Amino acid sequence: MASPVTTRTVRPLDTLRFDTSGPPEIMKAVADRLRRLGAEAADHAPGDSPTGHTLLTGGDFQPAEAHTTWSGPGTGIGDEATVQAATGIMAVHGRRDGAPRGLAADYSATATAVLTVQGMLAGLLAQARGAAAPTRLTTRADHAGLLSVSQYLAAAGADEGEAAEIAPGGPPFTSADGVLFELETLDPGAWAGFWRALDAPADAIRSGWRPFQFRYATACAPFPHVLHTTTQAHALERIRRAASASGAEVCVLGTLADRAAEHDGAAPWSLDLLRPTGPGNGAPAPTPARPLAGLTVLEAGRRIQAPLAAHLLGLLGAEVIRIEPPGGDPLRGMPPACSGISARWLALNRGKQAVEIDIKSPGDRRRLREMAAEADVFLHNWAPGKAAELGLDADDLAEVNPALVHAYTSGWGDRLPDAPMGTDFMVQARTGVGEAVRPEGEPPAPSLMTLLDVLGGLIGTEAVLAGLLLRERTGHGVRVDSSLLGAADTLTAPALARAVRGENPRKPSGFRRPLPTADGWIAPSDDCATAAAAYDLRNLSTDEALRQCRAHGLTATPVTTDLSGLHDDPRFAGSISRDTHGVLSVPDPWSFA
Repeated sequence: MASPVTTRTVRPLDTLRFDTSGPPEIMKAVADRLRRLGAEAADHAPGDSPTGHTLLTGGDFQPAEAHTTWSGPGTGIGDEATVQAATGIMAVHGRRDGAPRGLAADYSATATAVLTVQGMLAGLLAQARGAAAPTRLTTRADHAGLLSVSQYLAAAGADEGEAAEIAPGGPPFTSADGVLFELETLDPGAWAGFWRALDAPADAIRSGWRPFQFRYATACAPFPHVLHTTTQAHALERIRRAASASGAEVCVLGTLADRAAEHDGAAPWSLDLLRPTGPGNGAPAPTPARPLAGLTVLEAGRRIQAPLAAHLLGLLGAEVIRIEPPGGDPLRGMPPACSGISARWLALNRGKQAVEIDIKSPGDRRRLREMAAEADVFLHNWAPGKAAELGLDADDLAEVNPALVHAYTSGWGDRLPDAPMGTDFMVQARTGVGEAVRPEGEPPAPSLMTLLDVLGGLIGTEAVLAGLLLRERTGHGVRVDSSLLGAADTLTAPALARAVRGENPRKPSGFRRPLPTADGWIAPSDDCATAAAAYDLRNLSTDEALRQCRAHGLTATPVTTDLSGLHDDPRFAGSISRDTHGVLSVPDPWSFA
């Protein structure tokens, strides 16, 4: 077998130059991503304006142009705080605490930056495949925010309502020596064994499993409080022994300073060239609105990260074929349902074809290799080492399809050798995200909103598009690796930079805390927050509170607390609709012209 050609220095945007201007929270992240992809910045400093603009030129491409806004006109949404408030991010993130709470990290701005670069990569890929039109697209931060909560929105709008209790509560836990830690297990037996080893009450162990298990879906975990008092009675060393004996895992909450000290500066993905591809597949030229038309993606993903990445590739025009186990994906039956199918599952998987494959069967593995021989992308998030064990790793599939882009979306990207289980909340815990999302003066706590699964899915899409463009420019197949760790470092990049400079990496006390009114909440924009907090609005209706803020020159917006009502919210008029199954669905995150 010929050895693959591998390198980590190849970049799909080599020879291109970019120019950016606009909101710094978004455009600095756009510029960083374009640099990592190989483009060079223009010589002059970027300007600052309410609307972002990115221009990418050079090589054999026509100019690629992106316009980025916080929202549509007249919505009152104009920065990170108001996007989080309007789209439901504050509501979902605040479920554990029983009230809306803003993320201290710029989550929607970060997601918007990734989506903007995705759109530009897709447009350049379309040009490389024969599209005649130049690349022009628009992205909106409020649409990125809606995409981030799309699963929660789908569940809230289901006819039968949420299947698990939405109430305050959840990790992290605290040991007797005052150490905050996250607990993880996907096995009810390991859950029970861990708590029995710490002498927790049997009824609390039984009743605590379901809310703990469902916290990925509900963003809260209202298990019995006695489980917290149980861990507070034991030193961390005993807690670790209980986890080791039961098969559960614990992860002490890391700090941003610690993560900054160990961070190697690696990009959130890696691209490795494989074999020369040979002749192209003869697919028809794509259109500007569907830049991936004619391409086929095989997706062997579960939960959120890989399915979301494939979903976005499908929205860009690719044909997505989902590889499911015999009997179908069990998450299709996860409540609540619409038309008999899980609303959450439909939020990420509607429109995909499905083929059942038993990867334990040699015959089915041969069948999967035959499918990969006709595909452009093979995308999976199996456990580390699983693809190689099955003979389905990048080098294996390159034998049958040298032109394949083999994409692996993992937890840790094989970058932290002593890392725990690579799930969203464990990666948040290990990397200091628990500090980044809470301001100074509040105990660190990873969000129970699946921040990294979603952002990791977005970064996975970006990586696949970079790999496809690199394939067109080099004539080689490509291995692509992305991870939740890369998503964490992307989200916390500004805080890590402050830590490196010796500054406090956390935002000040009270940052992005919405203000209560008589009948709801309002969120002032970040630049008006201090002034708005000086007013007592608790005896005013939300409408009256907004009028008072505006009379004093302050910008604010109502906080969405009921996601099921978002499709009637005038701030998103015509944006949110119901699909053929009746599930509330969010708009595509890009608009191509």
